[in-house]
Order: sequence, then C-alpha cells, then structure tokens
Amino acid sequence: MNRTAAHLADGRRIVYFDRDGTDREPEPDLRELPPAAAASEMRFDPLLREWVVVASHRQGRTHLPPSDDCPLCPSSGGRRTEVPASAYDVVAFENRFPSLVAGDGRALGDVGELEPSRRTGAGRCEVLVFASDHRASFADLGPERANLVMEAWVDRTRELSALPGVEQVYCFENRGREIGVTLHHPHGQIYALPFVAPRTRRMLDSAGEYAARTGGDLFGDLLAAEQKAGLRVVARTAHWTAFVPAAARWPVEVHLYPHRKVPDLPALTPQEREDFGLLYLDVLRRFDALYDAPLPYISAWHQAPVRERRDLAWLHLELFSVRRAADKLKHLAGTESGMDVFISDVAPEDAAERLRAAGPGEENEGKAP
Repeated sequence: MNRTAAHLADGRRIVYFDRDGTDREPEPDLRELPPAAAASEMRFDPLLREWVVVASHRQGRTHLPPSDDCPLCPSSGGRRTEVPASAYDVVAFENRFPSLVAGDGRALGDVGELEPSRRTGAGRCEVLVFASDHRASFADLGPERANLVMEAWVDRTRELSALPGVEQVYCFENRGREIGVTLHHPHGQIYALPFVAPRTRRMLDSAGEYAARTGGDLFGDLLAAEQKAGLRVVARTAHWTAFVPAAARWPVEVHLYPHRKVPDLPALTPQEREDFGLLYLDVLRRFDALYDAPLPYISAWHQAPVRERRDLAWLHLELFSVRRAADKLKHLAGTESGMDVFISDVAPEDAAERLRAAGPGEENEGKAP
C-alpha cells in the first residue's frame, strides 16, 4: 500500500491510499472555502451517564445531491470536489461538517442544568471513500480493494488513537436512504471519540462480570458456542466466523469475529486482514441477494478503548439492516425507542438460514466443523 498525505484548501487533512506501485503527486485543492468548523459541544446526561454531542453547524451539510454534483467523486474539468485528485483508489479526509471538532474539552458555562456538564467538543470525524465510482457499493469491490480499505481502517485507527484526548476510534458505514445517508457515493466514516461509547462500556462491563463469575472470556466463549451449535453461522473462513447472534435485535443482523482475540484493527495480522475482506464481501453479497436489491445497512466496527480495559475487548464487526421484508422496514417503536427493549420480527435461526441460502451454494456453508 502507498500512502500520501496532503491538505485541503481550508486546512483539513486528506490521505490517499493506493495500491503498491502507484506514484502519487497530490493535486492542489483550488477551491475557495470558508474556514473549517471550529467548535462543537458535549453535554453529559446524568440519568444515563452518557455524553451527548451538540453540533448545530451540521444543519447546513450537503444532503442527497444529484450524482453530477457529488462531493466525493474525483475532481474533473472545472468541477472541484472534496477530493482534488482526478483519480483515486481509497481516500480519507476530515469531514467538512464534523460532529466532533478537535478541541481541548474545556468546561463551558452552565445553562441551568443539574450539574455543570457542558464542554467543548474534542476528537475528529473523517470520511473514508471506498472507491471513485459513484455507482459502486462495498459489495462491488474486489478482494484487493477491500483489503486496501482494511489497510486504511488500520492506518486511521492507529493515527487517530494517538491524538490527545481520543478515547476510542469508531469506523462505520451507513448505506441506503432508509438508514438516513446524505451521500450515496460508497463511503464510510471514522469518529475519534473523546469518550468511550456507551455500548462499548456495557459490553466491557458484561465481559468483566463474566470473567469474575466464570473465569472465561465472554466474547471467546460466545464465538465458540456459535461455532459449535452452527445454527446461526452464516459463513466461515480460516480466520473469521460470521453468525447471526442468538438475541439479534434487527431483522437481518450478522456479527463477524476473528478467531483470535485482538483488541483493535491494527492488532490483526496481514493474513487476518486479507481474510476478513473475503468473508465480508461474501456476507454483503448475501445481504443484497435476500430481496434481489441493495439492502440498507449499518456496518459498525467495535474496537477496544484506547486506554482502558483493552484486555477485556475482542475486536468484531456488527452488520445489520432495518429491512424486515421486501416491502417493509423495521421502525423503532415505543418499546425500542422509549425503553430500549427490542422486539424482533424475525427469528435469528430463520435469518441465518435465509442468508446461507442466499450465498453461492456451497452445500456445507455455515455448518459447524
């Protein structure tokens, strides 16, 4: 992989990731841009003990532009985009409309809340573009390009984790209008969070309690149980297993675990990184085959915090869709939105069976060894 860093017209950082042998000379960003966003805000919820980010400057962000005005396509002719290059493989850059802006996290004046909690935002938000082709999706990428995206995830996780005040790096993709995407070009995002995400805290709390009670590793034992049962395993490779969790919340939900315990993406071996791409492309193509149409989804990497309880974490990816039938979506109802009690419309074992059937037809796909 070749890595080339440069800056955009307003000072934001951009990094190109190209296949080996590519000799890139960064093209200058000739746009006249207003200053990049300088601030966001965090407020602490004392009831749930969670941080909430307030980023009112994002109201004016780009929203579903026509394909000939996409800001993620390469620059060409007189049209200048967020990517100054006329061609690229994979590229990451700081978001022009970030939820989190690099800052010092200093306290702000209170607004009558129970306890002083307002702070300036800290961290960073980046966009990771998977391909220059506006019409493509991740499922369309070949193994070589998927591996290049993996190398970009590793690179950005390593660099962002080293920033002052960053506590966790979260790589994710939203696909589909039903999910709420504002740009259709194939891309994901990377958040360098100034706190540990609530979901991660809950997982690590559970892992710590399980270790104290049983002496075992919660994530490893869960993976072993799924592999042994085989009922919900969708596909396997030498280094990864994809399965529908027994208590899946979403109509279509698959978790991808490496067979070896690692805390984060940089800890994967080259073989594990390459092997992931093969399995991930397989699972994404099964998603799209369910209804013979692109399935809206969220793809979320769960990595260990930068500084705390890394020994409890087990890197994995959670992939899920809100589509519960060809013509129906799962909308969060009162129990889910109001009380965080999920009610599943699809049995996890049925979802796993349908995903196995949607694959390339291997007779033993998804069977326990």
